[in-house]
Amino acid sequence: MAELERTPHGRVSFTERHYTAVLDEPAQSSGELVFEPPDLLVKRTLKPRPMTLSAQGDVLTVEQGSRKHVVTLAEFPQAAPFIDSIRATLAGDRARLERHFRVEMSGTLEGWTLRLTPLEAPDAGGVRQIEIRGRSGRIDRMDILQADGDRSELSIGPAAP
Repeated sequence: MAELERTPHGRVSFTERHYTAVLDEPAQSSGELVFEPPDLLVKRTLKPRPMTLSAQGDVLTVEQGSRKHVVTLAEFPQAAPFIDSIRATLAGDRARLERHFRVEMSGTLEGWTLRLTPLEAPDAGGVRQIEIRGRSGRIDRMDILQADGDRSELSIGPAAP
């Protein structure tokens, strides 16, 4: 966690596959993630359709085309564990993670896994478990399993230009 805290942050590319019971094949998207400590997280999807989701503090903003929707994380509880897990992990803030998750860390600095299980039982669409893998102060992948069986795989690539 200390290595994550010391790592400079900025923009990285991502590819996401979302597996859901209603689709025969996973939905795939790609774009960039931006993190600016202490709590600004931006997920800018470029493909298949442009969309920007940004979280700062407890405010979540979704922009798609000319539409902009602003809510608090309390109004969108299914997104809160995902957003908090990324922000707290990138900030190297284990204490913050432990307020919401049971935290299990394994591996070495060259290849580690962080498994986060919500302390409260998830509702039907909520997060059941998040597994974050990386090396040194870098996150390479996040797997998110929801209580309803849907799951997402977020592969995090190199720094974006």
